Amino acid sequence: MLHKIIPLLLCVSLHAMAATPAELLAGYTAQAGQAASIAKGEAFFKANHGQEWQCTSCHGKSPMSGGRHASTDKTIEPLAPAANAKRFSDSAKAEKWFRRNCKDVLARECTAVEKADVLAWLMSVRG
Repeated sequence: MLHKIIPLLLCVSLHAMAATPAELLAGYTAQAGQAASIAKGEAFFKANHGQEWQCTSCHGKSPMSGGRHASTDKTIEPLAPAANAKRFSDSAKAEKWFRRNCKDVLARECTAVEKADVLAWLMSVRG
């Protein structure tokens, strides 16, 4: 019996990690308790938050283009879902990268409001 349950649980847990940018945005806005602001998201992405790095340090000025990590020089794929269909398609990966990048840029984790605003802006960016 257990051999039948384990594959089902694995399938359910893998499905729970799959997401769309719109689903992630809905979750962040629900957590934030307010609508996301595209303008605030763009300003956040381009601003200096008092740390050595800002989002553009690695991701570049346009989220439609790739970037390079500021210290490792590793290639970074475009952030905008319109340029990279894999972006924000896995909730666990999105959370992992928000956590890491926010700590680099803000010296703390991002709030749900900040995540929602940035994601709303990234979703709005087109060619």
